[in-house]
Amino acid sequence: MRKLFLAIAAILLGLSDVSQAAGRYPDPIPGSLTYHGQPRSKLKKAPVGSIFQHQFRDQFGYLMIETYRIQPDRSLLLIERHEVYDMFDHR
Repeated sequence: MRKLFLAIAAILLGLSDVSQAAGRYPDPIPGSLTYHGQPRSKLKKAPVGSIFQHQFRDQFGYLMIETYRIQPDRSLLLIERHEVYDMFDHR
């Protein structure tokens, strides 16, 4: 009975990991390079797997820093976003 319980728990844990894998990257927001889909121009000289950052201000004026990775098909994958807080910025 205990082995059955452990087997079911392992299966459920594995399924929960699969469901989280699809949503672990942030969604694009206005100002993101991929907000309206992939950009028309491809980064042809950058090596696959290269990582670069993009900075912009969001619709509320906050500085956002996004990190992208170049995929094998030369598309961009948004892998991380940070909001930079400025304690001297009085809005």
